[in-house]
Amino acid sequence: MDALDITQYSLRLGAQAKAASALMAKAGTATKNKALLRLAVLLRENTRAMQADNAKDLQRAAAAGLAAPLVDRLKLGPEVLETCARGCEQLAAMPEIIGEITGLRQQPSGIRVGQMRVPIGVFGMIFESRPNVTIEAASLSIKSGNACILRGGSEAIESNKALARLVQQALTDSGLPADAVQLVQTTDRAVVGQLITMPQFVDVIIPRGGKGLIERISRDARVPVIKHLDGNCHVYVDDPCDLAMALKVTDNAKTQKYSPCNAAESLLVARGVAPEFLPGMAAIFASKGVQMRGCPESLPLLQSGLGRASTGRASSEGQTAALVLAAQEADWFEEYLAPIISIKVVAGLDEAIAHINRYSSHHTDAIITRDHQHAEAFLREVDSASVMVNASTRFADGFEYGLGAEVGISTDKLHARGPVGMQGLTSLKYVVLGQGEVRV
Repeated sequence: MDALDITQYSLRLGAQAKAASALMAKAGTATKNKALLRLAVLLRENTRAMQADNAKDLQRAAAAGLAAPLVDRLKLGPEVLETCARGCEQLAAMPEIIGEITGLRQQPSGIRVGQMRVPIGVFGMIFESRPNVTIEAASLSIKSGNACILRGGSEAIESNKALARLVQQALTDSGLPADAVQLVQTTDRAVVGQLITMPQFVDVIIPRGGKGLIERISRDARVPVIKHLDGNCHVYVDDPCDLAMALKVTDNAKTQKYSPCNAAESLLVARGVAPEFLPGMAAIFASKGVQMRGCPESLPLLQSGLGRASTGRASSEGQTAALVLAAQEADWFEEYLAPIISIKVVAGLDEAIAHINRYSSHHTDAIITRDHQHAEAFLREVDSASVMVNASTRFADGFEYGLGAEVGISTDKLHARGPVGMQGLTSLKYVVLGQGEVRV
């Protein structure tokens, strides 16, 4: 498309979304739930067809030399589609929040004042790689009574188009406007520039992808943005703790999947448990080929655990030796999205909290501890969107939180924070109920 066509196309998407949002805002709960359940059925019925479209994207990505973590994000296997279907069902089963009035209080004048939860209107979502985001965003948009415009990455265009067709079929089958969920059909990046500068149509923009994308959107947008830039997540192993639990949770937080933003990138260990914990943790990481970048105090403890790594990709002496390196200052800030983790021994809880609040991206941080007071202090003092006690950071996810799905993670402090689910896509307005009162 040329520049004029892109402008006209974007304005048409915006106008259609605005019109659809008015219909979605007054749609009944039963109708919205019907669309979600219909979408779940369509996802299961079309699993094989979805994988065929996804295979085109995977083949193109491999031919283009896309990095392994990015290719991994593109995969749309049966388990991913089943999770999407269950997310739709979970949302359908959740109580309606649109129209809910809370905090209604009688005032001296006689009026009653409260707040009503309402849809945001139209949100635009710009995302990369993961095609399942199309379903997550669409299902949340439907349940929250919004309309949305979705712009996925060019690397997943075939998968996104196929999924969007199912969404629009579910909408029309349920008596809702197909334009309530629109997927941008072109990979031309100029559309992004248009979407983020159309406040007359778009009420909020949600970027979900690499840091470069999110920085650009945050810089250039003329509408509000819900975002997070990095996922530098920490696990802090406290003194005292259950060492077996600490090994299990830290391993899961780092190695269950390397590419998501909620994977652990930094490990902090209290000095009192480091001699017992770090050699065992090093053996687990080395057996899985995870490179450890440690502080001076941690290095000999990590090295002592390498001999235990007798299986996996890093079984030879040369390989294991390369897996323990000295950390640099930049490592404490880094989101690796790869089998690499930074490791530091700290004096205890206070130093751990100070380190996290300085270097963390304020996404998700966890403590492994047996001390209830330490757990409370960590929850209260760590300045992050999700703070966890004795649980893997990998749980920082809308589906795992029982939100049905999410459109992203917000590390901002205004409007939405943490996984942005249905409630994050709504706003509040004041309502006043009277019986003829006048102000004097």
